[in-house]
Amino acid sequence: MQAPAMKEATFAHSDEKEPHVGRTRRILKAHPEVKQLMGKNPYTFLIILAAVAGQLGLAWGVSGQSWGWVLAAAWLVGAIVAHTLFVTIHEASHHLLFRRRSWNLLAGMVANIPSLLPTSVSFARYHIKHHAFQGTPEFDADLPSHWEARLVGRSALGKALWLLLFPFFQVLRTLRIREVKVLDGWLVLNWVIQVAATAAIYAWLGPKAVVYLLLSFFFSIGLHPLGARWVQEHFLTTETGQETFSYYGPANIPNLYVGYHNEHHDFPSVPWNNLPKLKRTADEYYRGLVCHTSYTRLLVRFLFDRKITLFSRMVRSAKAVPSPDPAIVPKIEAARAINYRGQS
Repeated sequence: MQAPAMKEATFAHSDEKEPHVGRTRRILKAHPEVKQLMGKNPYTFLIILAAVAGQLGLAWGVSGQSWGWVLAAAWLVGAIVAHTLFVTIHEASHHLLFRRRSWNLLAGMVANIPSLLPTSVSFARYHIKHHAFQGTPEFDADLPSHWEARLVGRSALGKALWLLLFPFFQVLRTLRIREVKVLDGWLVLNWVIQVAATAAIYAWLGPKAVVYLLLSFFFSIGLHPLGARWVQEHFLTTETGQETFSYYGPANIPNLYVGYHNEHHDFPSVPWNNLPKLKRTADEYYRGLVCHTSYTRLLVRFLFDRKITLFSRMVRSAKAVPSPDPAIVPKIEAARAINYRGQS
């Protein structure tokens, strides 16, 4: 593995396989009881219903307030609720709520409603690719494009604008991704639900409610301490060669332990509520890894440390992707095989 050359306008490169399948194998050998943590958590759907109702209630609450209150509410409260809903969409993308794939897709669409933009179905498709092909530009939409990294550069302003406009950059990345079905009935349904929901919210609650929901969505994954999650997960913030980082801080509580990212990549079939148990069970495999404990501190560092740029990511060729091993990690391979054509 080549050490990341932070001063050069290039990604770090590895000829090795991504680290997670190997660690999964070692943990399962040392702790076969981890298999008991895999499964479904249908109670996550209750969280979805509560968060959707709460976010729509907040939208109603600010609909008669000044624009300053709309902005403040979106930043201080709405972003947190929107991020929690995004995490539940993430859970649904791994089919961690229900046994039927169709039910998980529908649950993701319900969680998607307050975001207004139709993202749940397309996110599920591209996110599964990220797990199977971590760091492979042709398949991993989580990896910035080369032109994107050059455009953003090293300045705090450039990186702040990148975070602010992160959803747009994420959409543009998908144009380079191979072997993803672009249009089908599930995607059409996602669009129909979101267009109908947006029209209803505008008609019943007015423009301020719509703006509040959109701002909440953009803040939740952008220029906000919670937006540091995208830096936390795979940005090379050390020179140790580690390419996936967990976050162990207070934001995990409202955001369903989404910071446990090494644990999640090692065992994507473990639902959010069991990730802390996974870490405790296999603690010897995680305690030595570099981690983050503050999103705010990480956000400030990302913005002002010129050594950390969008090039601070590890890339690998498709040849470095591990071959399927269903006997060792069956649910990882099952996730890789999903084609999202409506099977249940």
